Amino acid sequence: MITDAFEVVGGKQLQGEITPQGAKNEALQILCATLLTDQEVIIENVPNILDVNRLINLLKGLGVKVQQLEKEKYSFQADEIDLDFFQSEAFQRNAKSIRGSVMLIGPLLTRFGRAYLPKPGGDKIGRRRLDTHFHGLKMLGGEFKFDEADNTFFIESPRLKGTYLLMDEISVTGTANVVMAAVLAEGTTTIYNAACEPYVQQLCKMLNRMGAKISGVGSNMLSIEGVEKLKGTTHRMLPDMIEIGSFIGLAAMTKSEITIKNCQVKELGNILPVFRRMGVQFEIKGDDIYVPAQDEYEIQTFIDGSILTVYDAPWPGFTPDLMSIILVMATQAKGSVLIHQKMFESRLFFVDKLIDMGAQIILCDPHRATVIGLNRKHQLRGISMTSPDIRAGVALLIAALSAKGTSVISNIHQIDRGYQNIDDRLRALGASIKRL
Repeated sequence: MITDAFEVVGGKQLQGEITPQGAKNEALQILCATLLTDQEVIIENVPNILDVNRLINLLKGLGVKVQQLEKEKYSFQADEIDLDFFQSEAFQRNAKSIRGSVMLIGPLLTRFGRAYLPKPGGDKIGRRRLDTHFHGLKMLGGEFKFDEADNTFFIESPRLKGTYLLMDEISVTGTANVVMAAVLAEGTTTIYNAACEPYVQQLCKMLNRMGAKISGVGSNMLSIEGVEKLKGTTHRMLPDMIEIGSFIGLAAMTKSEITIKNCQVKELGNILPVFRRMGVQFEIKGDDIYVPAQDEYEIQTFIDGSILTVYDAPWPGFTPDLMSIILVMATQAKGSVLIHQKMFESRLFFVDKLIDMGAQIILCDPHRATVIGLNRKHQLRGISMTSPDIRAGVALLIAALSAKGTSVISNIHQIDRGYQNIDDRLRALGASIKRL
């Protein structure tokens, strides 16, 4: 049974060290890639979160031999796959619950010639179309069908063939799916307008260690020379950049002194400069990020004195998954900021809860919100609220930890989908948080 509410007593300063979990968005790609070989693949730094555990259960159902070797280390071997599992009620139920299940299609199609998937779920943050995935797989030779009655996708091909492919959008999961399909296709595939996030780079590096021939890694043009077979490997996932940004925002909001350990700072791209522009002070110590307690943080303006705009963009732009953290952090800053969430039209709808807590926010439209910072002159107040998605849920949790009084956040399985034992880890820093 899912425990589904946090009770948070806010207003406490936190202190200590916290280590980010393995990257959720990388894990969903990497675990699907284990289907591309019949040999053993060992994955390290696997986060213990709902979405990843659901995907592991899907792989087990398909016949993948899964062993937990250590706390965050797993062995996967896909040498006896049961494609009839596609038709089972368990597969349909679990695949619908996690959007990352769409990345099973590329590996299954290229290795076994067919794949089946019910329309996946995930966050309720607006339309998240799957056209890019299926367009890419169709260009490689997959024959695609959509059953409107069952809301299911089916795609098959005896052998995919390499081609030139211009992605119609810079989709991380779409790029990953097409890359995984292309590594075993016949001939050469060129993917232009490919996503180049660190997670896609990690996937390509792992596949190359398995025997794939992918060049252009880190750029928006990938060239993939298909091979007959891939071998096993060992892969370690990056720390989760979204957790790292969340902890920086937490420290700023709660006037806390926090050291974030083992951050792989060189992989964080534009994240740290944006937090600096929001007025957060921090120091890089080796691969750790030290955030001192700050009584005040002031949002910078543009050079001409106009109000700062923070917007999301494909890598190396600022990640959309941290926009909610920036927004909630701005409520207690000195100064104002325009938050422009370009990629998902429903991701700002959680601001009504922040307004109820006393924040000064103008929701301009589904994509833009103006935040007038309170500069801590008016502390947010605790309320009862509901978490609408993973990222908004953690933003609301940070707001509650900074607020005066007690907050209750329900629907927290959304937070558990992406953040590992977050209540235990925050209590270790001194937070007052418990599951009801």
